[in-house]
Amino acid sequence: MPDTPNLDESHFAPIDAKRLLPTERATHAPRILLLYGSLRERSFSRLMTEEAARILRRFGAETRTYRPSGLPLPDDADADHPKVQELRDLVAWCEGMVWCSPERHGAMTGIMKTQIDWIPLSLGGVRPTQGKTLAVMQVSGGSQSFNAVNQLRILGRWMRLLTIPNQSSTPKAFQEFDDAGRMKPSPFYDRMVDVMEELMKFTLLTRDGKTYLLDRYSERKESAADLSKRVNQKAI
Repeated sequence: MPDTPNLDESHFAPIDAKRLLPTERATHAPRILLLYGSLRERSFSRLMTEEAARILRRFGAETRTYRPSGLPLPDDADADHPKVQELRDLVAWCEGMVWCSPERHGAMTGIMKTQIDWIPLSLGGVRPTQGKTLAVMQVSGGSQSFNAVNQLRILGRWMRLLTIPNQSSTPKAFQEFDDAGRMKPSPFYDRMVDVMEELMKFTLLTRDGKTYLLDRYSERKESAADLSKRVNQKAI
């Protein structure tokens, strides 16, 4: 037996494979929320999410896409603002998400970040994003870059989302969509399909065991009151 005197044995537990891989599986369609980061009339991040939603539905998902037009800046309105509440309700509804941002000035757009900033880390001790899956994508007007997807990964980790390994970055996006707004056949289209396929697999693999996946030693040691106090501390 390893020498671990600092462990609280009353809260330490071995890994239970049966709880990790439950035999009873949900049968409803995986619920996927898609967010995009541009309000332009011909928004390539929106067109990309629309293509992704079509693929997800082919894989059997139920999809909803949030329209960020009218969403106020963080802290410039109350949380009961209709667009904020709509976003938060969709985050609570979903089991996985797709974030797709244009790259602007070498970073994700402010519109993309605003949506993520309105998603709370916690609500009464409940973390609405924790343990849900996430796929990240970006579109660029110039050469291929990974700045936006790298930033989205950092945010996904911060929100305790299960961000899948694969990702999509489409350069010169204006060349990849036809006049009807449909993505043309290309390796970039194929990569987007790969990402959605992987997102579906990870969502189906993890959603039934999410409660156990999120059962942590340190939080078992805390009382419910202490946990709620810590995760709901005043924003800085």
